[in-house]
Amino acid sequence: EDPSLERHFKGHRDAVTSVDFSLNKKQLASGSMDSCLMIWSMKPQMRAYRFVGHKDAVTCVQFSPSGHLVASASRDKTVRLWIPSLKGESTVFKAHTATVRSVHFSSDGQSLVTASDDKTVKVWTVHRQKFLFSLSQHINWVRCAKFSPDGRLIVSSSDDKTIKLWDKTSRECIHSFCEHGGFVNHVDFHPSGTCIAAAGTDSTVKLWDVRMNRLLQHYQGNSVVNSLSFHPSGNYLVTASNDSTLKILDLLEGRLLYTLHGHQGPATCVAFSRAGDLFASGGSDEQVMVWKTNFDAADYGEALKTQKSGSSVDGSHHTGVEMDCGIHHKKTKTQDSGRNHGQQEEEAGLLNTLEHIMGQLDVLTQTVSILEQRLTLTEDKLKECLENQQKIIQNKMN
Repeated sequence: EDPSLERHFKGHRDAVTSVDFSLNKKQLASGSMDSCLMIWSMKPQMRAYRFVGHKDAVTCVQFSPSGHLVASASRDKTVRLWIPSLKGESTVFKAHTATVRSVHFSSDGQSLVTASDDKTVKVWTVHRQKFLFSLSQHINWVRCAKFSPDGRLIVSSSDDKTIKLWDKTSRECIHSFCEHGGFVNHVDFHPSGTCIAAAGTDSTVKLWDVRMNRLLQHYQGNSVVNSLSFHPSGNYLVTASNDSTLKILDLLEGRLLYTLHGHQGPATCVAFSRAGDLFASGGSDEQVMVWKTNFDAADYGEALKTQKSGSSVDGSHHTGVEMDCGIHHKKTKTQDSGRNHGQQEEEAGLLNTLEHIMGQLDVLTQTVSILEQRLTLTEDKLKECLENQQKIIQNKMN
């Protein structure tokens, strides 16, 4: 089944700049050029909250991992933290000396990373919003900055046409990817943490391996790519482009799966839900749309398996295919599919169980690997002891 439009939210009074789902999928946050943050309820007939506080355009919104907070970045140079249920309580802090382009929580919810037109990336504690440190090697506006899933790395993308990879502990730039032909609007980590995807004004999407620092995949579109989001399985990537389309890329096959036409005018932002069964998009047309992914649940199980093995101990990676992809265009139907909820809940339950089993398998694989290493060490020691014994015996004989 093709992806289908599920819900349609209208309420913003200017271009939508950012969308994000809460962990439980009950809420969706969106930011807009109208200086407001909206929290939409995924339950029908439930009213939306409009949060007012920023003095200028909201450029980025994100739920904390627990879902108890929403962070927003703005052109007014501040970052705000909101409680998503109460009517718009927020704390505000002056984060930068220019527009803040992006804000992102670490996966433990303890830290925030912000990127700004003042050419810096900054890291903060969520608790008391205490400033920790600045990363300043970009020589132009920084559009986007994200933590790796394990929180050890930070990736940032800039109008200086580079993507920089930083070590959070040493605060040093480990690598700069410079092969972009344009500004880099958006960058994110693959769920496995082993590679990154970048969206460019040169109409490309590029995937880089962050261990070998090499290009894995390159998709050439025909319009500026504004935003992208990885499916939690790590096997798909959704992008939002200036030609008003959303595209779903199959990373294992290295090809375009779907082109979705929903927005009038540029599609500005896109994000998968944490379970991957939904994705949301926003556009210059002031609209927020929620789409059903409708990937086959069977593929999904496979996908989760591949991703788990993808981040396995041997350091191999499943998207290690280098390809230059000709993109096949598919027009897709955007009608609503009436699948019953029981089936979906069952699938979701199955998925959770699968994920859990995969997680345990992962741990087992790592344990086995450690045991193997210990065995090798023990064998080496034993060999050494035997050799020494031989020497001692020979010395005595002599």
